[in-house]
Amino acid sequence: MAEFELIADGLRFPEAPVVMDDGSVIVTEIEARRITRCWPGGRKEVIAVPGGGPNGLAIGPDGKLYCCNNGGFNYVEMDGYLTPHGIADDYSGGRIERIDIETGTVELLYRTGDHGVTLRGPNDIMFDAHGGFWFTDHGKVDYAKRCHDIVGIFYARADGSFIEEVIFPSNNPNGVGISPDGTKLYAAETYTCRLTRFNIVAPGKVDGTAGPGGPGIPLYRPAGYKFFDSLAMEANGNICVATIGECGISVVSPEGELVEFVATDDVFTTNIAFGGADMQDAYLTLSGTGRLVKTRWARPGLKLPH
Repeated sequence: MAEFELIADGLRFPEAPVVMDDGSVIVTEIEARRITRCWPGGRKEVIAVPGGGPNGLAIGPDGKLYCCNNGGFNYVEMDGYLTPHGIADDYSGGRIERIDIETGTVELLYRTGDHGVTLRGPNDIMFDAHGGFWFTDHGKVDYAKRCHDIVGIFYARADGSFIEEVIFPSNNPNGVGISPDGTKLYAAETYTCRLTRFNIVAPGKVDGTAGPGGPGIPLYRPAGYKFFDSLAMEANGNICVATIGECGISVVSPEGELVEFVATDDVFTTNIAFGGADMQDAYLTLSGTGRLVKTRWARPGLKLPH
């Protein structure tokens, strides 16, 4: 197991680390319905309270945070772990929000019905070089109704003028990433534990005939009792997928081979992000136990557009 430095603990199901230039890291606390800035040494500051279920985060071209809000989960706390458990009793709808880091102002950017889309549980987000962003909708499980949403992968513009469901259906897509050259889109499905590649042919467009029977090209799927969560890209094109169950990060090559597995001690290892001068500081969210940790990575992460 790698050596990890504790940055912050006591977080309520943290995800979506965003590494800032000043050395702080911004995370969502999904269960607490807030967004928190963390500094080495344990200092924390709440910067916004969007409500619902703030999930994925990314810095946009305007320097603001763009948030995938899943509308909320119920939770179970047992054996030292906090665990999401189905749609929240007070589910407030899936949406995309824009947040001013300095003031904490939360602006609703997209919601269900805008441009004819349906948003149930937006999850993970990554901006491209054109100022737009891809995001996944993980959907919701309603145990009372014994149903599970059928969802997809979206592209939207940062100015609120356009949103489209580009890939449908997808089986609970979670992590999303773009190759360093901008020609490939990667998505990790949670329950199938499948990593899929899509060929980007224009901003917000993929080749609909690239895969067997559709746009998706199956890339990697591990054996065993595992689930995929969020992902981040390395500068060389490797895909780092947070892996639940086995506890850690699966590093997969663009050719679909497992490069390495970096183990952690939290079954809900959900996110990884890169920072530092050499982009080899890796920040992981250990969500079940409420920790944000840091480790040195073997290879540089991909520097994001913003």
